[in-house]
Amino acid sequence: MIKKIGIIGAGTMGSGIAQVAATAGCVVKLFDLNQAALDKAKASLEKIMTRLVEKGRIESEEKMRIQRNISYVNSLKELADSDLTIEAIVENLDIKKKVFQELESYVSDACIIASNTSSLSIASIASSLQNPERCVGIHFFNPAPLMKLVEVIPAIQTSGEVLKISEETIKSWKKVVAVAKDTPGFIVNRVARPFYGEALRIYEEGIADFVTIDFAMKSVGGFKMGPFELMDFIGNDVNYTVTETVFTAFYYDPRYKPAFTQKRFAEAGYLGRKTGRGFYDYSEGTVRPEPSKDQNLLESIKNRIVVMLINEAADALFLNIASAQDIDNAMTKGVNYPKGLLAWADEFGINNCVHALDALYEEYGEDRYRCSPLLRRMNREDKMFFRN
Repeated sequence: MIKKIGIIGAGTMGSGIAQVAATAGCVVKLFDLNQAALDKAKASLEKIMTRLVEKGRIESEEKMRIQRNISYVNSLKELADSDLTIEAIVENLDIKKKVFQELESYVSDACIIASNTSSLSIASIASSLQNPERCVGIHFFNPAPLMKLVEVIPAIQTSGEVLKISEETIKSWKKVVAVAKDTPGFIVNRVARPFYGEALRIYEEGIADFVTIDFAMKSVGGFKMGPFELMDFIGNDVNYTVTETVFTAFYYDPRYKPAFTQKRFAEAGYLGRKTGRGFYDYSEGTVRPEPSKDQNLLESIKNRIVVMLINEAADALFLNIASAQDIDNAMTKGVNYPKGLLAWADEFGINNCVHALDALYEEYGEDRYRCSPLLRRMNREDKMFFRN
């Protein structure tokens, strides 16, 4: 049974993963070379735990137990007795490989070495190890203590036993596991691209403004945040970089083509909430414009974005990126979509999805709108994802 956990990186994600593991009863060592980062992580956990006690979510004894389970270390050697290590540092392949090589020299042969990367190749990271079979992707979503989904990604080198232990461990931490193939963006960061990309395209065509597109996705689509609100929350620099990374990794497939609008906003320093201005102005006293209440417009915006999301989810299933259930779990538990996209396709009608995509393709003549072969086949055979 995995009990000793090493976390590399004391940023928001690393600290959150440490909290999750400690809450589950594991003994955790949180490593960072930067002592200030460790001090900040410790203070942040104290604040979070105190708030949970004040809200009656946990008892004081539970707070102390969780905090006792975490120690803060600034030497990688301190992780030598770990059963599982999870790296949560900068998204730079060379840096990750260097850290993994050093780590492997300290830990036992039985220690699983995992990366929390959201976009980099697990196979490439694993190749840096003497024993690549021990490497696996374990991708949490931010904030890790609150988000239920964890993507587990075996590289082609990963042993079956390491995958099994990793899945069981994460499930024991009360998380929902979705196993994904080692491809760019895994499940969520791949399937979610149209939520941003198609919204930006609709804006660039002058069909609707930011606030109307957001209003359509919330009021008609049932999403908790609109795409522009969410991009501002994530940060236009971060969101654009993920899109560009996926676009490049898929050999410039037009389905993932970044938008000049977001690139220009990022270049201008309009990054969103963290800079006080993004697609919206977050200055005190600023009043947002009213969205259009034209129901036909709102419905058409929602349908266009959702059908593009459905197409992406169907293509992920077509290419065996993950199971249908894991894809839907990933989108509802990982990014809080109101429905699983494949279940949504069943509800909307596979026939309607195909016709909507074909209409877009006929209108634009762009490969961006090509219908997934799986949707076309299912429509021809009168099949659904979950109901037959």
